[in-house]
Amino acid sequence: MLTGAQPAQPAAYVGDVDHRTLGRSGCVVSTFALGTMTFGRETDEAGAREQLDTYADAGGMLVDTADVYAGTESESIIGRWLATAPHHVRDQIVVASKGRFPTADGANALGLSRRHLSRALDDSLRRLQVETIDLYQVHGWDPLTPLDETVRFFDDAVAAGKIGYFGLSNFTGWQIQKTVDLAEHRGWQRPVTVQPQYNLLAREIEWEIVPACLDNGLGLLPWSPLGGGWLTGKYVRDEQPSGRTRLGEAPERGVEAYGRRSALARTWDVVDAVRAVAKTRDVPMASVALAWLAHRPAVTSVILGARTTEQLRSNLAAGSLRLSTDETQRLDDASGPGVADYPYGELGIEQRTRDIRGR
Repeated sequence: MLTGAQPAQPAAYVGDVDHRTLGRSGCVVSTFALGTMTFGRETDEAGAREQLDTYADAGGMLVDTADVYAGTESESIIGRWLATAPHHVRDQIVVASKGRFPTADGANALGLSRRHLSRALDDSLRRLQVETIDLYQVHGWDPLTPLDETVRFFDDAVAAGKIGYFGLSNFTGWQIQKTVDLAEHRGWQRPVTVQPQYNLLAREIEWEIVPACLDNGLGLLPWSPLGGGWLTGKYVRDEQPSGRTRLGEAPERGVEAYGRRSALARTWDVVDAVRAVAKTRDVPMASVALAWLAHRPAVTSVILGARTTEQLRSNLAAGSLRLSTDETQRLDDASGPGVADYPYGELGIEQRTRDIRGR
């Protein structure tokens, strides 16, 4: 049983795998999701199907994709796999996808308008070969479309049986709160999840996004849990990477990203802390980073992205790792984001403490 689950997303236990609910919904998913951005690009269809089989055999339940992954091919691969999978496997899998960005040309082929989302959703349903997408997420904020048009679309889509729930991805704290408030005010379906970048090297969502999720009972589905490979120990201090990297599909992009992050002392403090805990436990560094993230407040399911089945198996093994209080504190101390005193630093903490205690 995973500890640290929030009241809004109680932990459950099914077979040999830990589970939690999608936010305040009653839909149960495994605490590790399978991310499929590599399908059809870095991972061919045979490798993708092997990953899907391995994940399902391990008791995994949440498969996350998007209509723009590998130019729509990720959804198509998943759809072909679902169409041939045994009934008990299809029934087990909770399918999540996203819409917002263009898969075709045209001024109306993007955004969160009713027109675009209606067509994007129908196209995703066709590619995935399902009647209902269990969790359909907006892939990012749209400053041009009125929010009520977007949220009303999701309310209608749920009523029509095309989606089970809707979620948000890459939203800021105020955008999350505005969406929830609008849905509650109008009596429409509320979002149940938020999908942000979150890992030991990227903890800024703890300033606003995590509190917004906790306050509204939304479950977090973190992407990039290993920080683009940094938390696996693959990058070495003062040694620039060569060739293709997980920091980007283009080698030069990966090297550029390495240069920006490697210049920060905090990066190496975090990497060293993860390595030290992993050495003590005799486990891969990735397992330590994933175990830390799976126990963070509001986290429902951590999205694993792997190029190979071997990587996926290794990452799934993190589910059995339980960090001690001292180990967690060591990682927390090394990874805490540096901020100014107010409103997020010491002065801000003092103010929030006074507010909580009734001033």
